[in-house]
Amino acid sequence: MAALGVLLGMPGWAQAPPPSTPAEAPAEGREFCHQSVSFRVMPRESVVEAYRSFVGIWSDAAWTPQLCAALVVEAVTPQGTATITYAFGPTGATARGAGGILHGTGVIRGGELKFQNSDGTQFAFKPFYSDLDGHLVTPKGDAYEAIFKRNY
Repeated sequence: MAALGVLLGMPGWAQAPPPSTPAEAPAEGREFCHQSVSFRVMPRESVVEAYRSFVGIWSDAAWTPQLCAALVVEAVTPQGTATITYAFGPTGATARGAGGILHGTGVIRGGELKFQNSDGTQFAFKPFYSDLDGHLVTPKGDAYEAIFKRNY
């Protein structure tokens, strides 16, 4: 999982520039999955209501007992293009292993945020009460599900 790549769906979406984040959104930083992550989340009230539930910080997820993940949806355009930051790494304080931070864009269509990384791993997220229900499918077809908790 080196970098976020092409969006799922129509290839033309990959050509769209990421949405700009308003200057008034303060820069934040947190540690997720043993990764120091910097991001800027736009105010939710400035997002079209249909996409508002996706904007924010989502963490405390584990695809497997060894792999944790977090997602930050920084901004969403009125057309549904989302600026995202995805962090992953080993689970547990003493765990060792590969991790990383991926910055890119996704698209929200039909109530679902989708993106894929450069190795073809596909990600999909749907609102689930106050959380996000995440699904990951590897290029080999291995599928995983995790609940991402909203962090305010």
